[in-house]
Amino acid sequence: MSDLHDEVLEVTRDLIRLDTTNHGFEGTESLAADYLRDYLSAAGVECELVARDPARANLVARIPGTDPDAPSLAYVGHTDVVPVEGQDWTHPPFEAVVDDGGWLYGRGAIDMKDEVAARAVAMATLAREGFRPRGDFWFLAVADEEDGRADVGMRWLLENRPDIRPTMALNEGAGERLPLTDGRTVQTFAIAEKGTCPVRVVALGEAGHASTPDVGDNAVPHLAELIRRIGVGMPDPVHSPEVAATLEVLLGRPVGDLAADLDEASRLHPALRHQLPCLPGTTMAPTVLAAATARNVMPARASVELDCRTLPGTTAEEVLEAVRSRLGDDVRYDLEFCEAMVPGSSSPATGTLPEAVAACLAEDGDDALVVPVLCTGFTDSVHLRAVAGTAAYGFTPFRTTPAEVLAAGFHNADERIHVDDLLVSARFHVALARRVLG
Repeated sequence: MSDLHDEVLEVTRDLIRLDTTNHGFEGTESLAADYLRDYLSAAGVECELVARDPARANLVARIPGTDPDAPSLAYVGHTDVVPVEGQDWTHPPFEAVVDDGGWLYGRGAIDMKDEVAARAVAMATLAREGFRPRGDFWFLAVADEEDGRADVGMRWLLENRPDIRPTMALNEGAGERLPLTDGRTVQTFAIAEKGTCPVRVVALGEAGHASTPDVGDNAVPHLAELIRRIGVGMPDPVHSPEVAATLEVLLGRPVGDLAADLDEASRLHPALRHQLPCLPGTTMAPTVLAAATARNVMPARASVELDCRTLPGTTAEEVLEAVRSRLGDDVRYDLEFCEAMVPGSSSPATGTLPEAVAACLAEDGDDALVVPVLCTGFTDSVHLRAVAGTAAYGFTPFRTTPAEVLAAGFHNADERIHVDDLLVSARFHVALARRVLG
């Protein structure tokens, strides 16, 4: 192995061995923040810990730029991981085992201590080389991305530190390498995230005794009918610039008939069959049910919570209208917001950082075509765009770890990455910072 490969593997394994599981309002992300501060400080990088909760600190590291007016770049990552309870692992999830095939197992191996390590090692490498960026070069390793309810991570950090306003940022969200059925190979590059706007559908009836089911009006059967109409919650397709950008690269032409083009593009790779149909509109997956609290009571109200994911630009009223259009008007119900909407957001599909990513891949001998994508999930890039006005993107290059292994590992047992991809990522991040800020 090269020295860089040894270093990024060591840092990744060290981070995985720190149990920074996010338990909602409790966490231990300061373990990772302390480690990264010590590691980067030893390389001569300015570091500080910024914490609302002492146990859940955020690391802020910076190599100052030489020109205060030059664009700045932030490498971004989160240090918390999801729980492992109830999962059956081949290797213990916090031991960072590397097997004979070169697979590194552990919670966070993909989401996202691999990327945190690669970005930290890239910054340390550049600092040791005496790199002087034109604009500020930031590294933000934050807490509480996986849950967010404690509000101790990126949103809180940006609100309380108005000096942290990077022009561009590279975060998690994409990088899967997809060999297409037409012979091309693409790598995904996240330009946007969907928003969240959970809605509660409350079926209305009249309470009664369960021993006489025909007396009263049990709300549960009404709810069952409403859920049937929701189905699995796939969207009614609508046009959006983010989805159009993806389809145009995949199909090599402008979008025509949206439904037909989605179907055609979805057949280019198995992973696209699940990803693309979820994108063009509001999804509304039914997840949480509630009705009577006693078995012998027929409830007057029964509800289902819909996990609604929205396109950038969608309003809360538009979400309600999408739900109403699915439910019809012949069953009585009310709609309620479960919590405040978090709008989706996007960054330009072209520009300095997207072009630099493509150039760095090409220089490293990677012939994959970069395809801009909209993430179905949520990342801290939403906060960077909303609070800091940052052009935020999600990418890290994977060459050896297949897309199906990545997909199977997120939040699941046997999360793993091939160690060769750690070197690819570290090398890429060094080259990208030089290209953008050098």
